[in-house]
Amino acid sequence: MALSTRAISLPDLFLITFVLIFCILFANRVYARHFHPLARIPGPFFGRMSPWPSALHAWRGDRHLWLEECFKKYGNKIRVAPNTVIFRSPTAFQDIYSSRANVRRADFYNALKRTDEETSTITTIDNTLHAKRRRLLDLVFTGNSLREAAYFMQRHIDRWHELLIAGGGGDDWTPPTNFTDRANELVFDILGDVCFGRSFKTMEPEDNALKAVPRAAVKTLTVLNAIAKTPFIHLIIYLRPRGLARVFRAIRPATVVFFDEFVETSIRKRVEREQQSERFGEPRRDMFHFVYHARDSETGEPAFRGDQLVAECRLLLVAGSDSTSVTMTGLFFYLSHYPEALDKLRAEITGKFLLAEDIHPGPGLTSCKYLRAAIDEAMRMSPAGLCELQRQVLPGGIMIDGDYFPENTVVGTAAWCDAYNDEVYGDAAIYRPERWLSEDAERIKANFHPFGIGPHNCAGTNFALQELLLMVAKTVHRFEFRLSPEWAKGAGMRHRRRVGDKHVPHFHLRDAYITVRDGPVLQFRKRLSAGTAPHQ
Repeated sequence: MALSTRAISLPDLFLITFVLIFCILFANRVYARHFHPLARIPGPFFGRMSPWPSALHAWRGDRHLWLEECFKKYGNKIRVAPNTVIFRSPTAFQDIYSSRANVRRADFYNALKRTDEETSTITTIDNTLHAKRRRLLDLVFTGNSLREAAYFMQRHIDRWHELLIAGGGGDDWTPPTNFTDRANELVFDILGDVCFGRSFKTMEPEDNALKAVPRAAVKTLTVLNAIAKTPFIHLIIYLRPRGLARVFRAIRPATVVFFDEFVETSIRKRVEREQQSERFGEPRRDMFHFVYHARDSETGEPAFRGDQLVAECRLLLVAGSDSTSVTMTGLFFYLSHYPEALDKLRAEITGKFLLAEDIHPGPGLTSCKYLRAAIDEAMRMSPAGLCELQRQVLPGGIMIDGDYFPENTVVGTAAWCDAYNDEVYGDAAIYRPERWLSEDAERIKANFHPFGIGPHNCAGTNFALQELLLMVAKTVHRFEFRLSPEWAKGAGMRHRRRVGDKHVPHFHLRDAYITVRDGPVLQFRKRLSAGTAPHQ
């Protein structure tokens, strides 16, 4: 008897396909939850089975807060995605980020590139290639280049101060100003000057399309950061040289297009100027001068040319501006809420320097211990980069906090969670610079690495610290400042954190790989000279 057959209808085909996809996804989730090599690591229920919870929080900008809650619930080692484990301990940080760690940068960094050709030191994931690029970049940040950069820093800080009080008069407070925008403008203009030989002039009052660039960059990175934490990351890397790069380029916001064109034009003109100065006059000894003249010690050839020159200059601008301005903003938020700390800081600076014009890089400035402690405390409480710097385990695996983790596991520690670890700091939510000058300082410094360690630490550490020391010392010496009363009673009321049965000042931040913030809204006025009666 012949078997009857019939063709499979289209609805049946859809049903079969749906069932197959469901079964595959279900089996994958069961494997991730119960049989994966990392199944023993605690973490959020859905996070252990899927990367989507992590990606959702990245999209919302609150992933650092989600991680903090996970640590409180599950302990100092959490699995937040099927193949990702985040740690919270000083020993884990050393195990993951030190020069001997058997890891490389994770594929996340590869996904941040717009094209395969646009590779900078920060997006290079191959350890050997990164080591070479980093050696070349280190040629730029020398003592000589740092001394030359101080001139540009001080010139912009002085102009910035003129503009800060431009709306005030006599003893009057200036109109309220969003300090996030003011700090962004200062740092952006300094780096534009030292990297490209021309100031972006974003701090100036007249209209300037470049003023919108920092916020446009935030929007771009918010999207990239969220996508790079999903399963789409490898698809993006695969499709980028196959047409996706052209799509990314086509959908850039108008402000980013303007900025990209401005950077490329600036570099081209700066190269022409540098070449002319070699033949006819004294070169402009800004940071670009040192980038342009850096030489590969192995080949004797220029270290940076063409696309590499553009990529590294863009890196200096974007990475340098965000990290420094975050610290400035956080510091002035906390000094505005902790007048005792501000009084101690001002007493130290005015006791060391009679006039703000006397403040220059050197032993006098670096001897201001409370100034450095105040900056360190701001870097702790408002870190530049809130979540983990992802590392991918290489063949052979790695031991972290005494546990073995196999090849391809993504690991890291989150700066925000380390900063608010009461097991280390005790009163982590309180702004207290004195902790860095106490007998306990050495112990807590083992948990504090604002510029990283090992082969991927920040090349511009000394540049950033010099900029911060100059800006903070001169500003505190010249001005009094306060929270705008309207902001303090309105939007500022949201900047609180519950500690026990009370709320303490707490500067809220958002994660977009870089640190996103808004406020505080401040007012300034000139400080009375020493020996005169203080303002009432």
